[in-house]
Amino acid sequence: MGPAMTLTDLLPADPDPDALFEAFSAWTAERGIQLYPAQEEALIEVVSGANVILSTPTGSGKSLVAVGAHFTALAHGRRSFYTAPIKALVSEKFFQLIEIFGADSVGMMTGDSSVNADAPIICCTAEILANMALRLGADAPVGQVVADEFHFYSEPDRGWAWQVPLIELDKAQFVLMSATLGDVSFFQKDLTRRTGRTTAVVTSAERPVPLTFRYALTPVHETMSELLHGGQAPVYVVHFSQAAAIERAQTLMSINVTTKAEKDAIAELIGGFRFSAGFGKTLSRLVRHGIGVHHAGMLPKYRRLVETLAQSGLLKVICGTDTLGVGINVPIRTVVFSALTKYDGVRQRHLKAREFHQIAGRAGRAGYDTDGYVVVQAPDHVVENAKALEKAGDDPKKKKKIVRKKAPEGFVNWTESTFDRLIAAEPEPLTSSFRVSHSMLLNVISRPGNAFEHMRHLLEDNHSDRPAQRKLILRAIAIYRALLTAGVVERLPEPDADGRIVRLTVDLQFDFALNQPLSPFALAAVELLDLESPSYALDVVSVVESTVDNPRPVLSQQQFKARGEAVQAMKAEGIEYDERMELLEGVTYAKPLEELLTAAYESYRQGHPWVADYELSPKSVVRDMYERAMNFVEYVGFYQLARSEGLVLRYLADTYDALRHTVPDEAKTEALQDLIEWLGELVRQVDSSLLDEWEALRHPGEEGPVSQRPPSEPPGVTRNERAFRVLVRNELFRRVELAARRNFYALGELDADAGWDADAWEDAVEDYFDEHETLGIGPDARGPALLLIEQEPDLWRVRQIFDDPAGDHDWGIGAEVDLRASDEVGAAVVRIVDVNQL
Repeated sequence: MGPAMTLTDLLPADPDPDALFEAFSAWTAERGIQLYPAQEEALIEVVSGANVILSTPTGSGKSLVAVGAHFTALAHGRRSFYTAPIKALVSEKFFQLIEIFGADSVGMMTGDSSVNADAPIICCTAEILANMALRLGADAPVGQVVADEFHFYSEPDRGWAWQVPLIELDKAQFVLMSATLGDVSFFQKDLTRRTGRTTAVVTSAERPVPLTFRYALTPVHETMSELLHGGQAPVYVVHFSQAAAIERAQTLMSINVTTKAEKDAIAELIGGFRFSAGFGKTLSRLVRHGIGVHHAGMLPKYRRLVETLAQSGLLKVICGTDTLGVGINVPIRTVVFSALTKYDGVRQRHLKAREFHQIAGRAGRAGYDTDGYVVVQAPDHVVENAKALEKAGDDPKKKKKIVRKKAPEGFVNWTESTFDRLIAAEPEPLTSSFRVSHSMLLNVISRPGNAFEHMRHLLEDNHSDRPAQRKLILRAIAIYRALLTAGVVERLPEPDADGRIVRLTVDLQFDFALNQPLSPFALAAVELLDLESPSYALDVVSVVESTVDNPRPVLSQQQFKARGEAVQAMKAEGIEYDERMELLEGVTYAKPLEELLTAAYESYRQGHPWVADYELSPKSVVRDMYERAMNFVEYVGFYQLARSEGLVLRYLADTYDALRHTVPDEAKTEALQDLIEWLGELVRQVDSSLLDEWEALRHPGEEGPVSQRPPSEPPGVTRNERAFRVLVRNELFRRVELAARRNFYALGELDADAGWDADAWEDAVEDYFDEHETLGIGPDARGPALLLIEQEPDLWRVRQIFDDPAGDHDWGIGAEVDLRASDEVGAAVVRIVDVNQL
């Protein structure tokens, strides 16, 4: 049986507009897809060679127009690029287009990975295409750009990446798409001026699934009951904080959301899925009741489980954050806004029209629903007042006695008129957020031709107003002078063969500014470390951690805990309150090697000025976890990070990837290799989907993207013996640390089930301290030399030897490690047998 036919096989011999439109329409018809009028209009313009600005509601088939655009580019032998704001959407589109066009025709570049990069259709983040445009200019091999979620053009930090291709790629055909573009007349004129192509604006206020709007003056429980009994599920309840979403989900447990049969079906689909302690147990209770939670701080496997259950029609309610505005893979019939205000990092404010329409537009599923519903909950005090008025009825005396509830102090109110205004409002006009960076100049200088003319074009013909352009020009001049002073660029006495009058004196890899931009610095900093130092492995980790993005919730909690401990210590020393508060300002989270790394960074920056675009940030998360000998669940619990465990895991996975790919083999000692293996296995056992996703992207197979598969369990933790040994060593060393501090309560919490409660631990450990004043917990104490392992098929018998000051090494902990139980829970299951002197 031959390979399945793809859309590539249907390319007409003569790619005239009529033939292309007919071939693509036939392909859609074969799949039972009837094109909407807006889709037809957009496709006719695309095959005719025009630029298209497609501003139609969510669910109106913009993705199909994008497929038609790629089909058109293929027919003309032009290379087309699909761009999206986040890697997850790029990955999802990559696998979708492989199914449509075949694996040979589609490639992907995200900065983290590159797959089939020479393919005629490329899926990439906006920054990848922008940097290609900067480096190659109009001669870049880009015949067409399909820019999805184009409203990101206004993003302050990233909008430049949506603007640069418009400025530089004047030979390309553009298809700009979003449900919330607002007035696009400026872009229509600008694209036509730059590319010489006509630019068609295709808009449609008509949704395939019409929306019904309602302002609810009933309590949330009543609103939800009405929606569920009225056949308006699945319902997505939107919150503007993760804590609020989880709290709401738990309060809705009092509503009977699903039938017994549906609960049985949920349990069957969940099967043996592994829920970890903490939030995992909470989520398990919720989903079995028919209620899901969905937000960016969750572990990927939990989000995918919720999406899988929702797609099966088994979850009737999902409480989540407004991340669904970027697009999540969850069927939604009704969107319920818990508020029309959000905190934007500076203040509490009303939603913008674009934000409202992005979220509301997710209601109603084309092909499934005939109607979608958008409900806004009135503020709680308004609901209570309405309830009191209803209770009073028409009795004027009762109405007069009502004591109206007032809004809480500082509350930003919203009303039904706020709701009506947002419904009617057009999305705000997109505004330019162009900016200049070292990497931008380096890319442009590496381009053939006169770099000054190239930069003048970028700086004077971008979309910013003239005052903003003057600031950009001054910034560019300052950056250029710094590069010149550092010797990174040099002026040429006369143009070279490629017309350059200034050139780079260093070689830069293509993605130097995208994928861990400080990795070259980390490589240089590792060379400053002492390979023989007992702390070398952890010091390498600290170097790499300083170059990885900050996990802000973790650092905030670390600082909170550090300050709490500092206050207790200062109180014990009798320091007065005012002095304590002053001293507390200097207490922050741990920053290992800060002095060394800061000095090395300043020195490195002299010869590599572009690193100034990126912040060096010494911190200790992986190192902290390892030194505390904690597993993931314990660490999340210790810092109370249950709502952010997905972010913690992403950070651990990024650090693991950076360690593997940044540190050269000759710098990887046995201890460092052990640590890297431990970290990889820890990530894999918590949630293998992140590492699986990397592998799927590097080696795309028939199974499709991890995000579109049901969550699966990782392989047994004992399979990777090297990593498992470290896990066992950490479990035992943690007990050594607690014993050294005489924290018998914590030891009892760990081992009471094995018969070792706090009293038993205290009796054993105090016998040791009768002989020795201290118990070592330094690098030697946790090293492999002091851990003896006797292996049996399903059991390891281990002895953790104490590092006593006399060096007798006759005291220690005896334990058994259950291998099968360890595989079931994804961690080392250790049972203490004795603590004694041999």
